Amino acid sequence: MIGASLSRWTMSYFSVALLSLLGAEALMVAGFGFPSRPIAAPQTLILVHLVAIGWLSLLMSGALIQFVPVLVAKPLAHPDLPAAALALLLIGLASLIAGFCEMAGISLTSMPWLPFGAIILSAGFGLNLWNLGRTLWSARPVGLPARFVVAGLVSLAGVVALGIVFSLNLARWTTSEVLVALTAHGVALHAALGLGGWLGFTAIGVSYRLLAMFMLAPEEKRWTSRIALGTGTASIVVLLVGGPACVLFGLNVDYALVVALLMAGICVAFYGHDVVRLYQTRKRRNMELNTRMAAVALGGLGIAAVLLLALAALGEVVRYIGAVVFFVAFGWLSGLGLAKLYKIVAFLTWLQCYGPLIGKQATPRVQDLADEPRAMPWFWLYFASVSAASVAAFLDTPPAFRIAALGMLVATAGICVELVRIRTLKSVPTPMLPEGVQARPRLILPGLER
Repeated sequence: MIGASLSRWTMSYFSVALLSLLGAEALMVAGFGFPSRPIAAPQTLILVHLVAIGWLSLLMSGALIQFVPVLVAKPLAHPDLPAAALALLLIGLASLIAGFCEMAGISLTSMPWLPFGAIILSAGFGLNLWNLGRTLWSARPVGLPARFVVAGLVSLAGVVALGIVFSLNLARWTTSEVLVALTAHGVALHAALGLGGWLGFTAIGVSYRLLAMFMLAPEEKRWTSRIALGTGTASIVVLLVGGPACVLFGLNVDYALVVALLMAGICVAFYGHDVVRLYQTRKRRNMELNTRMAAVALGGLGIAAVLLLALAALGEVVRYIGAVVFFVAFGWLSGLGLAKLYKIVAFLTWLQCYGPLIGKQATPRVQDLADEPRAMPWFWLYFASVSAASVAAFLDTPPAFRIAALGMLVATAGICVELVRIRTLKSVPTPMLPEGVQARPRLILPGLER
């Protein structure tokens, strides 16, 4: 992973994703969307898609275009295609948000924003699916982490397909009884495939490799990992096939959701076992900040899984689903994403600036690009604020939630400042700075360096 193997557009994805996260947190502070509004309110839909697409999906896409080639030891099939995909995703997301604004009574134009946004988003995701799919196909048979990614990409295709169906129905472009029924009963499938399949299962696969790589832990082929892969994939298949089949035959979609939840619970249990094993067998005894914070986020996944199973057993999922989804999105996925970003940005910046200089001059270590004592309080503030906001969401106290969201916003801004400091080499001793302005990486558009 040096020189030519670096994706030119990964940092662009990360930058836009972080801006989306800051925007979503600012909206929560302002009382926009859940829990100040109902889950199905247009304001909540704006917030949900800004987080799910603008933050988490762009973060995941940026990570995949960089690390899928690492997982399969093959170059990305089309290195410049991510730029076009990013442009389409941003246009599609803006159009989708405009459509939800019209649903909220904020009139913009007579443009059919929802179907337009869904089609443009499907094109953007389609380009990345094609690019990553061709890369994975060229390396078959692929290893275990890459198989998780394949299943996650299949989930993404399902999420996009359902999103198109919903947008066409909401815009009244179709009168098909099947599609209308799928819109009425398939929202939970859409959310489960997106949060659990595309984002969650892919994050599990990538984390297998990243945790082992950054902690210098052995990547053993364990039967527990295969069970995690099998049960997680089964959960996705149930959602993709069983869910629509229930709608088609007039059955309750909850049957598919319950089976998928049980399979996902088994997957999380065995994945958790593997993660503990990685931490126990690591060769890097002193854990860096990113691995400590990743452990906190992964603990959040365990809590969320137990909580969701308990709520399902008590029949209280519908009542508390908003709070659970919030905790999964921000406690696990966002927490893990921010923790890994702190290392990935330093790693990629080091490769870009110092990879070509190895053997030619003294170079700093990757961890020398980061100032962990400066960054640590921001991460603790973030997780503490997410915990407080989750409790407030469970107790349905919007004022307390907004105060906690302010803590999240401040913490995220602090982490972003630390990422900028890493990217601009602020912590590197002057004698070790690379020579020349061109040696310094740009923050957002690396394509302008050429």
